[in-house]
Amino acid sequence: MGRKSLRLRLFPLVINITIIFVSGCINTQQQNQFITPPSENIEISLDAIQNKDVYKKITDKKFTNISDLQGDGHYSPYVRDFVSDVFGVVTLKRADGFYLQSVYPDNRQETSEGIFVLTNEIQKINRGDWVFVSGKVSEFYPGDISSGNLPITELDAQEIEIISNGNSLPEPVILGVGGRISPDKVIDDDQNKTFDLNDGLDFYESLETMLVQINDAICVGPSSSYKEFVVLGDKGINASGINSRGGITITATDFNPERIIVDDSLTSLPIVDVGDYFSKPIIGVVDYSFGNYKVQPFAKLEVVKGFLPIEVVKNNPNLLSVASMNVENLDITDPDTKFRQIATMIKINLNSPTIIALQEVQDNNGPLNDKETDATLTYRKLIKSILEINGPEYQFLDIPPVDDKDGGEEGGNIRVGYLIDKNAGIEISASNPGGPKDSVVLQKSDSGLSLNFNPGRIDPANYVFVDSRKSLILEFMYNGKIFFIINNHWNSKGEDSPLFGSSQPPILLSENQRKGQSKVIGKFVAEMLVSDPNANLIVLGDFNDFYFSEPLQFLEKNGLINLIFELQTNDRYTYNYEGNSQNLDNFFVSPNLKNSVKEFDIVHINSEFSYKTRFSDHDPIVVTFDIKPNQ
Repeated sequence: MGRKSLRLRLFPLVINITIIFVSGCINTQQQNQFITPPSENIEISLDAIQNKDVYKKITDKKFTNISDLQGDGHYSPYVRDFVSDVFGVVTLKRADGFYLQSVYPDNRQETSEGIFVLTNEIQKINRGDWVFVSGKVSEFYPGDISSGNLPITELDAQEIEIISNGNSLPEPVILGVGGRISPDKVIDDDQNKTFDLNDGLDFYESLETMLVQINDAICVGPSSSYKEFVVLGDKGINASGINSRGGITITATDFNPERIIVDDSLTSLPIVDVGDYFSKPIIGVVDYSFGNYKVQPFAKLEVVKGFLPIEVVKNNPNLLSVASMNVENLDITDPDTKFRQIATMIKINLNSPTIIALQEVQDNNGPLNDKETDATLTYRKLIKSILEINGPEYQFLDIPPVDDKDGGEEGGNIRVGYLIDKNAGIEISASNPGGPKDSVVLQKSDSGLSLNFNPGRIDPANYVFVDSRKSLILEFMYNGKIFFIINNHWNSKGEDSPLFGSSQPPILLSENQRKGQSKVIGKFVAEMLVSDPNANLIVLGDFNDFYFSEPLQFLEKNGLINLIFELQTNDRYTYNYEGNSQNLDNFFVSPNLKNSVKEFDIVHINSEFSYKTRFSDHDPIVVTFDIKPNQ
């Protein structure tokens, strides 16, 4: 079996030893006390232990090291093997077993000194117990092997022998200054072929199920609906990508392996926002689930609020302002508080944009799965909520989808649509909306470009829009000039494999559909700009992809300019996923319109705040244009 034999050594201390043989039940118990000599690292002598049986049991065991079972990799070299007398101290209990950690580590950072012991029945085992465990080594895949998750090495216990109670626990490994500093850029760079502690994937594997400590933790990911949040240690001093509001932002080459999720499986956690911090260390075990390494604290945490402010735009109310805003499955059955909150954000934080391109508006009865597709009641309730706080009067425009054909929550029929300030000088040119299956066509005349349907869907029958929202184009006039705006909500990233998963680099299955959607919209854009290089075109929305991704770069290749580049790299984010600040929402303009941009602002009112307080998981974007009237 390749087991190592170690001679036990103890530091000066007084220990109560309890001998318990466990094979389904506890049948024997003895108490003895011994004192070791006052010098460190001294082999146990017979004089130190008055009971010869206890002495013999501790010194004669040829036990199996936990580090041998873990090995220096993601898979145990002993998987499916039966191993005897795995020795360690119990660090934490769970309903289905306990965490065991080496009393005598091998001092190799590549090999974890912890393992989870799975038991079939509740055992009379407590923290601080020294135990020998015999059983079968297995690799457990959270969510099944098909999920793309990495496995956790476990020991399926068949016999447990408790030899001592009340022992001190191993000192937790500090994640950060004074301990092991995690990689800050690379999750994996070799398709997981080489075990390298400079890769985040391997760094956390080397600590699997061990006790760790995070000092001066600061939140970079708010509490999710799963009650988890994400932190950096040492207030983020060793992190790359810190943005101006205290989060940590991704780039094309850096998905921030230094962040770590704090999970609530063993204790309840406080509700936090980005910028909240902890004055006392977070101590727990390193676990893995749902594609992420996590720390499981075993004691309640006391949070110190950072009071991150909610942003307010500073745009000129006398100019044309256009916003993109994901309202996260808004429907009339949502509580009035959500509608009032959105209305307040529109009036105060976004300063009442002239045009608001909405994503994720649901039909009149939300997730009730009947034949209803119209969303008039949902729009009217939002418009009324804005009026009730003395905001502008908006009108809405959309095209209801075919029932259950646009993806999203079953029965909800989410769609993209527009709110337009009735008194802001916007003229809807030839308002003749198309149907859900009608494809809009550009028309060219002496007076310029126009649409056969307004608003209209762009190639809605194309297979790239199967079970996905159809892009909606609107033609309007402002100060005597014609404008076009395309509202998008592309295929979600839900099919992609996790960043810390078994496939490296992650497999982006969902990107294929977005590439197709990009080609359809890019072709339409190219046709417009060839017909009229001076066209005033806006392409915005929730693209479910990053500014550096191939689908969005394709839109740039077809003549559009992404205004996200107006911001510093670390401030390019509208969304927070697992602690990574990132931009899924984008705002493109045609070259002619770029010269009229006065302000570009991502308004941080949602993504950094807990699920308890925000109304959506996306931050809106507001762009202000200075459009001179035709002379």
